[in-house]
Amino acid sequence: MTNGMIDDFGARHHPFEGCFNFRDIGGYRADGGRTIRWGRYFRAGRQDRMTLGDLQRAAELAIRTQVDLRRPDEVRTCGRGPFERLGSRYIGLSVLPDGSYEQLNRETGTLGERYLAYFQYSHEPWRQVFEVLADEGCYPVLLHCTAGKDRTGVITALLLSILGVDRRVIEADFALTNRDVPRHVEFVAQGPGFPEGMTREAFTRSAGVREDAIRVFLDGVERQHGGPLAFLRNLGVSDAMQDAIRENLLEAAH
Repeated sequence: MTNGMIDDFGARHHPFEGCFNFRDIGGYRADGGRTIRWGRYFRAGRQDRMTLGDLQRAAELAIRTQVDLRRPDEVRTCGRGPFERLGSRYIGLSVLPDGSYEQLNRETGTLGERYLAYFQYSHEPWRQVFEVLADEGCYPVLLHCTAGKDRTGVITALLLSILGVDRRVIEADFALTNRDVPRHVEFVAQGPGFPEGMTREAFTRSAGVREDAIRVFLDGVERQHGGPLAFLRNLGVSDAMQDAIRENLLEAAH
């Protein structure tokens, strides 16, 4: 990592033809000099447009558990995707209820403030996500929402905090979403087309993230809850669960 940029995007990004923002968090340095293991935790957007070639490459990842953060209406519209057919266990954990987007649009300002407001709803599905991550038998794990950037980005930032990854790296990892936006936009333009009433420019904005959003979120967590680990305890993610997650995702200490 140099000047706040992650240099190995090509190594951690899986450029599937019909699935975007699919990447690995392996290789980041954590507390105590340990490193996150490769091939254990993948974050992504929707997978229902994956090609036959994509499926052949995806099978090589041997993903055991798919954690789907989308609302039921999103799942009905796009389907669960192909990973169950590839042998994955599907776990649907809708972290935001129906109607929440409309409420968040009315009541929140910046994207980071919106992320903080996610937690005004039930804490249970958020806790259950980390319960999955604490279970060694669930790995490798694929965690995703529709675009793989907001709900997925928030959980990944909290996960990297558990693992003791430097805050600058957490923010830089979040911003990697924007690296795959041009490819995503071109795919939609050449294939299914932009949603009705949405211009190319608007879709480009919606597919990316404001790079300061995760900083605003984490600053709010620090200010309101005393930091990510205390915040997670308030969600029901115990110290024992956090320790198990570290053991599941970090290379053994030497």
